[in-house]
Amino acid sequence: MSYIFQDWNANKANIKGRMILVMFRLGQVVQRNKVSKIIFLPLLVLLKVFLDWFLNVDIPFKTKIGEGCVIYHGHALVIFSDVKIGKNCVLRHSITIGNKGVGDESKSPIIGDNCDIGAQSVIIGDVRVGDNVVVGAGSVVVKDITDNSIVVGNPARIIKKKNQS
Repeated sequence: MSYIFQDWNANKANIKGRMILVMFRLGQVVQRNKVSKIIFLPLLVLLKVFLDWFLNVDIPFKTKIGEGCVIYHGHALVIFSDVKIGKNCVLRHSITIGNKGVGDESKSPIIGDNCDIGAQSVIIGDVRVGDNVVVGAGSVVVKDITDNSIVVGNPARIIKKKNQS
């Protein structure tokens, strides 16, 4: 629940991003135990319908997203439930982050802290995106990306290493 405030502050002047993240965090709180799920079932349904059908954002409440997430132009955003996203990450529209197939044999990505994921990017499979990575718009990430990298293309390749401060 405390992440709501960090997300709220990170999305200044971004009303849609704030709405998406507040609804996502509320859904996470309600889903923590069976009693709250039963009591707040109508709220969960309302949140899911509003997020999925009206805002076109598919982020299951089980997804782990760190504090300070920023969502710009939250539309056509699809993140699978097993994905782990670090803190202070920026997500843009038309992003897909998930596994390659159906079932437990296909693992989902782990994204580090302070990453910036460009519009229309795809990150799929058992990959790790390191800390402080910039994924360029339209990139398709299917292999691990090291920390402090800038990647572009299909398949994504490192074009530059960022200077470490």
